[in-house]
Amino acid sequence: MDAVRLILTSRRALASSDGVPETLTEVWQAQALAQAIGSRLAVTGPPELRGEALGLTELAGRGCGVLDEPRLAVGALRAAQLTELGDARQALLWLGNLLGEAGMALVGIASAARDETTYWQCMESIDAADESRDRVLEMLRKLAAREAAGGAERVAG
Repeated sequence: MDAVRLILTSRRALASSDGVPETLTEVWQAQALAQAIGSRLAVTGPPELRGEALGLTELAGRGCGVLDEPRLAVGALRAAQLTELGDARQALLWLGNLLGEAGMALVGIASAARDETTYWQCMESIDAADESRDRVLEMLRKLAAREAAGGAERVAG
């Protein structure tokens, strides 16, 4: 499945999640998907994005690692369903939105947490989601600069 479809599926699942365990599962899924997209971009994406993509992979992996790994049914891991990136710019735009929404969901859970473990897991995952989103925004900036340079070359040529 292409990245944008998986991201949209994750956004819908996160928005409709009910309760802390389900929301944390959806945040974990979003981080895992960001990790998979970062990994794919690091290997097959434009050369100027590879460093940021590796950083995204690492940060999103940290975001998964601080949360308890959910028990998912076989085939339910969305990141494993990623078969193609499609348009990198569109995938990154949607991924940035998903990471922002995941961070906001975590803020809600952290502010209502009854135990310190959940609170600190959320805080660390918020940090990872925020830093991951920063990497996504930097990749979008680099893509825009690349497109602008390409357009300038066509005009000059």
